[in-house]
Amino acid sequence: MSVNASGQDPFDVEAVASNYSSHAKVDHLLYIAKASKDKDLRAEALRQALEEAKQAGNLAHVRAIASAGYGEPDAEWETAAEAQAQQHQQKLEADLATSKSNMVKESVRMAHRDLGDFFYKIGDLQNAFKSYVRMRDYCSTPEQIIAMCLAVIKVGFEINNLVHVSNYVQKAEQVPDVAEDAVVTSKLRSAAGLSMLKTKKYKAAAQKFTEVFEEMGISYNDVVAPQDVATMGALCSLATLTRPEMRERLMENIHFREYLESAPQVREIVHAFYSSRYTACLEGLEALRPALTLDMHLAPHVESLYSAIRSRALIQYTTPFRTVHLPTMAAAFGTTVGELQRELAGLIVSNQIAARIDSDAGALYSHHTDQRAATYHFALKAGDDYLRNTKALLLRANLQKHNFMQTAGPQPRSSGGGAGGG
Repeated sequence: MSVNASGQDPFDVEAVASNYSSHAKVDHLLYIAKASKDKDLRAEALRQALEEAKQAGNLAHVRAIASAGYGEPDAEWETAAEAQAQQHQQKLEADLATSKSNMVKESVRMAHRDLGDFFYKIGDLQNAFKSYVRMRDYCSTPEQIIAMCLAVIKVGFEINNLVHVSNYVQKAEQVPDVAEDAVVTSKLRSAAGLSMLKTKKYKAAAQKFTEVFEEMGISYNDVVAPQDVATMGALCSLATLTRPEMRERLMENIHFREYLESAPQVREIVHAFYSSRYTACLEGLEALRPALTLDMHLAPHVESLYSAIRSRALIQYTTPFRTVHLPTMAAAFGTTVGELQRELAGLIVSNQIAARIDSDAGALYSHHTDQRAATYHFALKAGDDYLRNTKALLLRANLQKHNFMQTAGPQPRSSGGGAGGG
C-alpha cells in the first residue's frame, strides 16, 4: 500500500517491507511507524507489523506494537501464544538436559541451536544470544562454526551489541576455506559494513559493502537487503572515497554494479556525481532523503553523509580550475553566493581546499602548484643526488685501491688477568 506522506511522493510501505524477512521486516516497519509524522503511514506500518508478528508468533514484537498504541491488545491470542511457548520451552530444555547427560557433543550443539531458534522466534533476544554463543564449544566442523557465528551476528545487531558482531565476523573469517564460499563471504562483509556504518566508520563501511558478491542476493535479507547494500555502499563511497577509488569500487566493479541495478535512484546519483553533474546529483539526494529518514540503518547518518558528499562535490568541482566564478558555481550547487562562500571558507580553513576567496570579484583563486616547474626541480635534484653519490663511490674505490684506509690498531692487553687471589 502506498501512502502519501506530507505531500511527498507516495511511500510504498509494503514494497519496503517485502525486501526483508523475519525480524528485520517487523523492525523496519516499527521504525517507519516511529519515525514518520504521517498518521496514515504510521497506521499502515503498524498494521503490517502486527500481522507479520502474529504470523511469526513473536510475542515481543506484538507487545511492542501494542505499546505503540495501535489497536486493542489481543489478550486471548497473547495468552494462547504464551502457553504454547512455555510448553515448547520446557520440551527444548528437557532435550538439552538429556543431551548433556548423554555427553554427545553434536546433540548438545543441536539442542542449544534449537533453544536459540525458539527464543529468537518469540523475541527473547538475550536468551537467544546466550544459547547461540553456548554452541561455540560444541562446534566441530567449519560449517557449524560459520552457522553459529552468523546466528550470533544476526542477534547481535538486534540487541545493538556491535562489539560481539565485530568479534564473530572475525571468528568466521578465520574459518578455513571460508573465502571460497561467495555467499558466506558476502554475508560477513555485509555484516562488517553495517557494523562500521553504525559506528560512523564510513570509509571502512564503503570498502566492505563494495566487496560484496552478487551471489548473496536476497539470502541475507533477515539482516540487510540488496537495496541496503547498494544504498549504504554508494552513499558511504561518495562521502569518503577519492575519484580513483570510486572508479575502481563503483564504476568498474561488476559485482557492486549488480546491486546498484536494484536501486535505480541511487545508481543515477552515483553516475551524476562521477560525471560531475552536481545539480542532478544533489537533486537526486534530496529526492531520496524522505525515504532514508525512514530507514532504521541510515536515518541516524543521513545528515553526516549528505554533508560529506556535498563537501566532496565542492572540492571536486574546484580542483581542475585556477579561478572559479562563484555565481556560476552557486547555480550548479543550488545555493546563494553568500552561502557558498561560507561553505568554501570552511573547507579552506580545514585545509581541504588550497585557495582564497575574492568576494569583490566573486571568484575563488586556487593555489595550484606549477607542475612543470616542480618536475624540473625534481629532475635537477635527482641529477645532483646521483652525481654526489657517484663521486662518493669513486672516492671510496680509489681509497681501497691504494690501501689508503684507516684500520683499527691492536687492542691493548688486559692487565691484572690471573693476578688475583693473593
